[in-house]
Amino acid sequence: MIRINNIRVPLDFDFDNLKNFISKKFAVNKINSVKLSKKSVDARKKSDVHFIISVDVSAENENKLLKKIKNSAPVEKYEYKIKYVPINCEKPVIVGFGPAGMFAGLVLALSGARPVILERGSDVDSRTEAVENFRKTGVLDTENNVQFGEGGAGTFSDGKLTTGIRDKRIQWIFRKFVEFGAPDEILYLAKPHIGTDKLRKAVKNLREKIISLGGQIVFNAKFCGFDTDNGCISSVSYRKNNEIHNINTHNLILATGHSARDVFEMLYDKNISLCQKNFAVGVRIEHKRKDINKAMYGAFADNPALKAADYKLAVHLPNGRTLYTFCMCPGGEVMAASSENNRLAVNGMSCFARDAENSNSALLVNIDTSDFGSSHPLAGMYFQREIEEKAFTAGGGNYSAPVCTVGDLLGTESKNMPVIPSYKPSCSFALPDEYLPDFVCESLKLGIPEMGRKISGFDNPCAVLTGVESRSSSPVRISRNENLQSVSVKGLFPCGEGAGYAGGIVSAAVDGMKCAEAVIDLQGGQYEN
Repeated sequence: MIRINNIRVPLDFDFDNLKNFISKKFAVNKINSVKLSKKSVDARKKSDVHFIISVDVSAENENKLLKKIKNSAPVEKYEYKIKYVPINCEKPVIVGFGPAGMFAGLVLALSGARPVILERGSDVDSRTEAVENFRKTGVLDTENNVQFGEGGAGTFSDGKLTTGIRDKRIQWIFRKFVEFGAPDEILYLAKPHIGTDKLRKAVKNLREKIISLGGQIVFNAKFCGFDTDNGCISSVSYRKNNEIHNINTHNLILATGHSARDVFEMLYDKNISLCQKNFAVGVRIEHKRKDINKAMYGAFADNPALKAADYKLAVHLPNGRTLYTFCMCPGGEVMAASSENNRLAVNGMSCFARDAENSNSALLVNIDTSDFGSSHPLAGMYFQREIEEKAFTAGGGNYSAPVCTVGDLLGTESKNMPVIPSYKPSCSFALPDEYLPDFVCESLKLGIPEMGRKISGFDNPCAVLTGVESRSSSPVRISRNENLQSVSVKGLFPCGEGAGYAGGIVSAAVDGMKCAEAVIDLQGGQYEN
């Protein structure tokens, strides 16, 4: 099979007729099959928006075709193989059932290891009810929210599968998502996303697969700690229904996510090696979806072949900071993402259709460890908590989010129709100066007009700024060695985004797989003959 890249097709192209198109375009008579392998939008020229595709072709005389067709190459076949552990080996424990914990659990279950997975929140259906209740009433469940529960924080996001890492495991992850209910298009879109609505279904099906293979998932199980014997994990404890339970194990994958701050404090008290880590803070910016579509697609904005437009921006500022967009959610909502009492945080979410009135994105300023004002390993976490407390107060002390317009921030006016904030339960007017550090506010004021020069209307005075976006990544890294184990305790595998080794659904899932592979090797795993 060969892959032909960089094929230009119009927006009204008939993808059902792909085989005939390839046959005629490249004069290939005997084609066995043609499969779309990549599809992206080229909108660099607003007067000429089109698709760029790549296709995988199975045909006779493929070596001749490789010489004949420009931008073609053999397709590299990849099969992810999992070792099998000995029968009745000790069960490993995973704490956390977000992307890292889910794929660590899936790999271990497929190996025959029968993992026990502890999740402090509830199953995704009960969790969805808790999230919606918070958005309606402002009553927060600190154990069951946008951050905690089945699927992790990614379940209430856009389900974006874009990543900056290169790893062959990603192909397997995508195929598994499709197997569990994600749309097929994630296998070929240049910017794949699942959407919160479809991701919930995939998460449930993944859970059922693990259980069918002998794994166990315990919801509403709060991790309490672990015991050691001669510097190695010997048992794990958790609380459920006000009772403490213990599990004997020598292998613990800690995949608790970036918001399990009580776990960071526990590890610090246990003298587990931790270090500070850079992250970013800022606000969510909301525009009308139709305005972003027009800015990105020009006259093609209403073309039915195009989905809601996304963007990615970064500007380097004269104050030495960088302002950049992150986790852009086309046709989405700003979500109440708090997980601690009297602290307010927001995030973005889109369903698969991406058809909500607004499009939003995090608008972040880089935070360096030198900004923490302390050498304490958890200083970044305390930094986050401080701005979340200020945001909570600025919003009125009831999880109402502090909002203002770009015009309020920059002192500019507009006669355009206002953008209606999508955050729930409610919003209150407050400038970022009330809850963000001065250098962050200065960076917003300097950077938003610069971004407006890159995307027309980005600095529209009617665009809404909602605070505070403080959970872009973990402020802590749990130190581990080349075997992926903690440098402090053998058998402890710090894993995923919360441990400081990932930055999104895909990279967290890859890290979960790597940690599972390391556990399998310790248990004497072998490939089948």
